[in-house]
Formats: sequence, C-alpha cells, structure tokens
Amino acid sequence: MSGVTSSELWTRATAERYDAEESERSSAAALAPMLDFLAELADGGPALEFAIGTGRVGVPLRQRGVPVTGIELSPHMAAVLRRKVDEETLPVVLGDMATTVVPGAFRLVYLVYNTITNLLTQDEQVACFRNAARHLVPGGRFVIELGVPPLRLLPPGQVAVPFDVSEQHLGFDTFDLVEQILVSHHFTRDGDDGRYRRGASRHRYAWPAELDLMARLAGLGLERRVAGWDGAPFTQESAQHISVWRKPD
Repeated sequence: MSGVTSSELWTRATAERYDAEESERSSAAALAPMLDFLAELADGGPALEFAIGTGRVGVPLRQRGVPVTGIELSPHMAAVLRRKVDEETLPVVLGDMATTVVPGAFRLVYLVYNTITNLLTQDEQVACFRNAARHLVPGGRFVIELGVPPLRLLPPGQVAVPFDVSEQHLGFDTFDLVEQILVSHHFTRDGDDGRYRRGASRHRYAWPAELDLMARLAGLGLERRVAGWDGAPFTQESAQHISVWRKPD
C-alpha cells in the first residue's frame, strides 16, 4: 500500500454490507446520468477512479466500454469488487488516492460521492488534485462529486444538522467550524427486533472555491460546474456540485 493518509479505513463488516445499504444509489436508473456524464468525458479513453470501493460506479462504467482502473485504500472494499469482475478486466491498486501512482495515462480521473472529504487535511486534498493531474493526459479531466457544506442551516450556537430522518435510518452531521471537520453520525435499523447500529465517520469539508484553488495548484483549470449529473445549473441554493477541471493541452 503506497503512502499514508488520514483517511479512515473501511472494515470488512462495513464492506460486506456496503452494497446493500447503497442499493438505491446503485440502481440502473440512479447511475445512468452519472455514467452518461463520465463516459462522455472519457470519450473512449481510459478512466481512473480514485476510491473505487466495491465498484458501484467503476464496474458499470467498464460495462459501457470505458477501460477503468481503480485505486482503493480498503482491501476489504476491493475484495468485494473482485467478486464482480476480474483483475484483467478492471485492475485495482491498493493505496491512497493522494499519493498512489498507477501505470498509464488517462483521459478521465474521477472521485464521486463526497469521497475527497475522507482526506482530513488540506495538504492531503491538494495532493489528491496533484495526483489526479499526474495521471491525466493533456486535455484530460478530473471530476469530483461533492456536497456543499450545509452551514447555512446552522443557527447560532448549533453544531448539528440532520440529513436523513426515516424509519430505517437517522443521520446527522456535527461540525467543527475551526478545523473544517464534520463528523457524520448514523443510526441504522439492524434487523426487525428494534435494534439500531451506530456508526460515525470524520470528513474534511471544502468549498467549491477552495477546490478551484487546489486545482490551480495542480495545474488544472475549472471547465464546468453543475448541480447534478443531469447538468442542472449550479446556484447558491444547490446542495451539491459536480465539478470538472481540465489539464491544459
């Protein structure tokens, strides 16, 4: 495993239940706009997915004819992916997305589902951009999917924001506004006997403008920012953004 980062390592138990818990996001209908977006940017060339996980995106993108390579920190997540597709079809290198280098040059590097926030320092997030640029051919693109920090929802003195309140799951984020760290708390129904499983993960949130500066430090320029994979305009009310940075020719 190359390099060391502050990312928390996904355990075997978490990896084994990941696909079931993300089944709604993994449906063909949910993935179609993302796959369309990414395949168009790849334009027939190879793509590299940072933090490929269990292959929720990488496997169907490969099935679309895009050659995909992955980098994944957790061997347990990679092991679940390997049950779906062999190494020759979709190579995966164990390592962190800030420093790990894989063979080849890519038309597209992408990082989805808020995963850049797994890097808990600004330096590591800058290194992630530089690593993306290192792997791109001239004219290639780096794509990130990331939520906009919901700090507007915090009344004075409050540090917690709920993001899901349902019968099966209660989720809320707590914020350290000085260190720019949020902790995502989850209470998930575990079986039919009324028990809940508690989990928490730390993330370093970042604003779109901060990411643009990271991109500039890596020699990349902002090409496009939209509110979703369907291309909806990004506005001050948008809860997330899909940002595309381009490596100059």
